[in-house]
Amino acid sequence: MAAVLHFVLWQLRLRAAASTTTRAERDTLAARASGRLRAVEIGVAQGVTTKRIRAAMAPEGELWAIDPYFPNRLGLRFSEMIARREVEGVENGRVRWVRDTGRGAAELWQAEGKKPADFVFIDADHTWQGISEDWQAWSDLVGAGAFIALHDSRSTPENPIVADSVRFTDSVVRTDPRFRIVAEVDSLTVVERLP
Repeated sequence: MAAVLHFVLWQLRLRAAASTTTRAERDTLAARASGRLRAVEIGVAQGVTTKRIRAAMAPEGELWAIDPYFPNRLGLRFSEMIARREVEGVENGRVRWVRDTGRGAAELWQAEGKKPADFVFIDADHTWQGISEDWQAWSDLVGAGAFIALHDSRSTPENPIVADSVRFTDSVVRTDPRFRIVAEVDSLTVVERLP
């Protein structure tokens, strides 16, 4: 019922699209997506960060907006409807909506012979298995100088997070010799692929 109420209030412009990211995290994502040609977001939800990434990427760029968007009991996908309308309001580059998991979308990316991604934002399944699958699927699909940003990947005194995504980042991402950490903002960690 809360999802229906939020959707109605959003339609009436009485409520904004929802996001769990902070303003500082969104600003960091936009800065790292700036001028990028092949951007990917895994876990679009209501499109708040997708909108920022699209506005920041290169005008000739393409953004893959990846989310399985499971339907509710009525077969509706309120978050997807909100996201599509929010993101359509930005006239920059192209957006390809991929209703799948990060791993499934990575398989599609490879099957289509896409060039390496130059920006990936992972904010989907925060379980160990989910974040591991997204990392394994996409960390090999980015080129040198590309950024991968991971949300809810670090705990801070202001925002203590107890999630597998934090443990995975600490034990796998931070120790991956292919990458170096370039930014840490609130719960966001950004790494860059080394040559």
